[in-house]
Amino acid sequence: MATVKIWTDAEAEADPCVKAVFDDIRATRKTDFVNNVWRALANQPAVLESTWAQVKQVMARESALDPLVKEMLYMAVSIANGCEYCVHSHTASARAKGMTDAQYEDLLAVVGLAATTNALVTALQVPVDPEFKA
Repeated sequence: MATVKIWTDAEAEADPCVKAVFDDIRATRKTDFVNNVWRALANQPAVLESTWAQVKQVMARESALDPLVKEMLYMAVSIANGCEYCVHSHTASARAKGMTDAQYEDLLAVVGLAATTNALVTALQVPVDPEFKA
């Protein structure tokens, strides 16, 4: 259960800042769907606006990483951070961008391996080899 109100479209229409962000989300993503993250953030319009601007800057613009790779990286970090919402939403987005079952299996294998080896190296306090330091 959310700890804040999840805004409806009618409520968003009444606040010019929230309406503008919701409209931009729809236009940028070419969909009528505005997910619950944005609806929850609408309780703080300035946070909604700045968070959307960051997401748009990193995830929606052309860059050296293709959109599928960005989504898969977002999935990996979300898994590591234990964010159920982000794991589900970015898995759906990655699938929509063409992620195959084989890619998903490989991603989970890498995430699982990294979690295991990170825990071992952290527990053992292994010093970083000088060759790895830039």
